[in-house]
Amino acid sequence: MNETFYVTTPIYYVNAKPHLGHLYTTIVADALARHHRQRGTDSYFLTGTDEHGQNIERAAAALDKPVREHVDGIVREFQETFAEFGLKPDQWIRTTSDAHIRGAQELWKRVAANGFIYKDAYHGWYCPNCNEFKDETTPGQAPICDVHLRETERVSEESYFFKLSAFQERLLTFYAERPDFIQPEGRRNEVISFVSGGLKDLSVSRVSVKWGIPVPGDDAHTMYVWFDALSNYITALGFGGDDHSKLQKYWPNSLHLIGKDILRFHAVYWPAFLLAADLEPPRRVFAHGHWLKNKMKIAKTTLGPDGLPNTIDLKVLKKFFTAEQVRYFCLREMPFGEDGDFTYGSLVDRVNADLAKGYGNLASRTLTMIRNYFDGIVPSVPEDAPEDAKQAANTLAERFAAGEKKYDEEFARFATGRALEAAWELIGTVDKYLSDAAPWKLAKIEGERARLATVLNTAAEGVRHLTALIAAVLPESTAALWAQLGLAGSPAETNPQSLTWDFPANTTIGEVKGLFPQLEKEKIMSDIKDIETAAAAANPAPVAPAPEAAPAAAPVPEITEEKTFITIDDFVKVELRVAQVLEAERVPKADKLLRLQVDAGEGQPRQILAGIAQYYEPEALINRKIVIVANLAPRKLRGFESNGMLLAASIGEEGRPVLASFLEDVPNGARLK
Repeated sequence: MNETFYVTTPIYYVNAKPHLGHLYTTIVADALARHHRQRGTDSYFLTGTDEHGQNIERAAAALDKPVREHVDGIVREFQETFAEFGLKPDQWIRTTSDAHIRGAQELWKRVAANGFIYKDAYHGWYCPNCNEFKDETTPGQAPICDVHLRETERVSEESYFFKLSAFQERLLTFYAERPDFIQPEGRRNEVISFVSGGLKDLSVSRVSVKWGIPVPGDDAHTMYVWFDALSNYITALGFGGDDHSKLQKYWPNSLHLIGKDILRFHAVYWPAFLLAADLEPPRRVFAHGHWLKNKMKIAKTTLGPDGLPNTIDLKVLKKFFTAEQVRYFCLREMPFGEDGDFTYGSLVDRVNADLAKGYGNLASRTLTMIRNYFDGIVPSVPEDAPEDAKQAANTLAERFAAGEKKYDEEFARFATGRALEAAWELIGTVDKYLSDAAPWKLAKIEGERARLATVLNTAAEGVRHLTALIAAVLPESTAALWAQLGLAGSPAETNPQSLTWDFPANTTIGEVKGLFPQLEKEKIMSDIKDIETAAAAANPAPVAPAPEAAPAAAPVPEITEEKTFITIDDFVKVELRVAQVLEAERVPKADKLLRLQVDAGEGQPRQILAGIAQYYEPEALINRKIVIVANLAPRKLRGFESNGMLLAASIGEEGRPVLASFLEDVPNGARLK
């Protein structure tokens, strides 16, 4: 078979430990690879780690470790975590490997040979967390990174540039010819809008960063970390090496699964790099949403309704839930292309409803009745079975054919939640079939043996089809149930698209065991809260806020042993005034920004943008009295001008803002002194 399927995750940046976002993308990739492989497609699943760049240098320095030691430790933790959750990539690529370095340098050479790389000097603003340069909006002022809400750093150094500006029309033509290249549709529209607005040449090397891949022919420069990282998708297949068999087999029929925050790199820069090297871009880029908890951003410094950090700890997940329970919840709960809400309570509810009371209960009672009424041998449909019984069985088979088609269609669109919804509708269909037929009553009625055999054969066939259908989602549980059904081979090796409706004759079932025990929600939730409370007490949020909480709050210097004093003349330069929020709304395409209209006693409202959207709902701010810095120079963010800054405390490592307010009524415009 010539058809192939190549699925990749982003390679994960090793400046921090693995978290739920990393786990989710890799679960989806693992399930897609298994799904396509089961249906006869030659599939290849790649994940790995991005190990170069300034941020990693700094992370290692903060831990007082050699960079390589730091990197190796984080990589091991990623690999061990993914293995604990049953994830089985075909390859794990590391950007520090010799093969990758050769491949990345070969890509650079081809792009340079075609005239798309030149040397110049760069003077601009750089976010080391994004590994991206940001456009200056106010002359002479550091722009705020709209992803991390921190001031960027001034970089002035010699650099190689990629002629991204030369690819604007080529990219727009490419998007038009390949309407399915970027999915979902909303993300495609974002990219087209960005590219249509004009592309600037891209700085693709650094001289101040030493932990990176040397530029071919100029060891003073290291490659821009995204040029290095993106090339992993082809270097993993042998690009730049002697053996190109994998590259020829799997490229470009590839799917890049990514988070929506790195869409521009994959949908603009990456195809431009490839086109510049006379290589074909990938087939598809799918940008999924992010996980929230309690409808809020998952972060240690965000407090949930219980007053504890709004986090999902992977160690806690593994302690209280099986890998398959977590896997099912992730694939079932995330809406197609949108953000999803992940809480321990909703995980328990989904496991109990869908797995314990749904799939598990259907399988258990079907097999138990076969054991009790037919000595453990799955009955065939007798020739003398009543016609209405045969017709009911045929109707159920037809519904399964439609449901299985729907399941595969949704999986092909990466809408795993909708696919599983279709599968669980089939479970409901078999449940209703059994309730209507009441085999436990038929077993007591003389002369209904043929009808009873037909009913249990049909139910067993439904369970067999379901087990094969969802094998990519629950690989271990479906394998165990396949054995209980007494079937040869494994569901992973059974193509549901070619599975006929004829349960193998004279099949003896195995020992019937419950696969999905009911979870005790109250106990689990209580135990998790105890763990989280103890962890919060042992690791309290630091009192001193980071100085980079702008624009949500004015930076507050960290308290140190040696204080730096200012004079009263310095203080009076800052004009702090009382303002009342008149309007508040989210800024389009900016998850973290709110746009406020405030009355500061000036006769007309002023507009302020603040990075507090993860922590405050817009409607909750209406009429609230706040404190603003009224004489801050205007600056532009996401096309809107911000005239001032909110005053807030900045709590914890990530700078959770708590707005300053008043206990007494204060007139708008009153100055704080």
